[in-house]
Amino acid sequence: MRLKPFLLTAAALLALVGCALYIWRVELALALASQVATRHLGQTGLESLPDGLHVGLCGAGSPFPDERRAGPCTLLIAGPHMLVFDAGNGANRNITKMGFQTGRIDAVFLTHFHSDHIDGLGELLLQRHVQGGHDHPVPVHGPAGVEQVVQGLRQAYAQDLAYRVAHHGEAIVPSAGFGARPQPFRFTGPSAIPVYREGDLQVHAFEVLHAPVHPAVGYRISYKGRTVVISGDTVRSDTVVREAAGADLLLHDALSPRLVQVLQRAAQHAQRPKLVKILSDIQDYHATPEDAAETARQAQVGFLLLHHIVPPLPPLPGLEKAFLGQAGAIFDGPIQVGRDGDFLSLPTGSKAILSGRRF
Repeated sequence: MRLKPFLLTAAALLALVGCALYIWRVELALALASQVATRHLGQTGLESLPDGLHVGLCGAGSPFPDERRAGPCTLLIAGPHMLVFDAGNGANRNITKMGFQTGRIDAVFLTHFHSDHIDGLGELLLQRHVQGGHDHPVPVHGPAGVEQVVQGLRQAYAQDLAYRVAHHGEAIVPSAGFGARPQPFRFTGPSAIPVYREGDLQVHAFEVLHAPVHPAVGYRISYKGRTVVISGDTVRSDTVVREAAGADLLLHDALSPRLVQVLQRAAQHAQRPKLVKILSDIQDYHATPEDAAETARQAQVGFLLLHHIVPPLPPLPGLEKAFLGQAGAIFDGPIQVGRDGDFLSLPTGSKAILSGRRF
């Protein structure tokens, strides 16, 4: 019988606490928000990373809407250096969601100029400028034609620059740091060419097959004994096999003809002949998951990360397995179907590849 008064007292106390929390909910929310903002703005995201190469998917998708995958974008961190490869429509937001500051980006690299690879570039350049307060534009490396892309974005954002400088002042938003500085490169033969070097960090570019898109390139990134290769958009290519030989990590585009044909039949049923044609056409200039697996097998890479996923993969049981097809039987190493927020770490002095998520 003594338990009943205790329970009544406890219930009364809980009710009082609940009422207090409700009454003070705005003040509590503001205090919590202040703590979160202070912690977030006081960190660059680099402090907790071991020295090495780190790869974050700031966009694992394609032009198709995909709730888990924005347009193509790869963040690569090498020691203190932050590089971005392609800048699809979620680039800036996803880099921020991963806990990194776009104001610290050192360089951008483009694989080619399909819209889904550059439609987030303007916002990324803007935020890098505003957040970093830079007095020099960021270099944007790419094959011939990158000059036109950069100049077009500079023209499109010129009025925005004028507004921001007028509002915040030259000392805060230096107009000299606006936009980007195009860094075009050209190939004179079949071999990869060096396009960037900063201390122990080296980036080489190589040509891939994405006809009728030309030029289209991939990149090999090396840092203190660790190597990452980004295929770019391509069919299966002996060049990618050569450049990825022995790499720790290969990021490869992947399209499942089987699943694209499901969409194609749906478009036929819906009497959308132009979409039927487009869905047919896209199957001839991307690698399949099996193609990517064969490349990884021949190159003897340590880990295969598929991105530029076509078509979208809603979270349905068995769909990811259907997408992979026979890839797992071809390449016996780890294979991962990329999603935005995936984050792989390759610490120096080790062969380890640690796979996690940043959001």
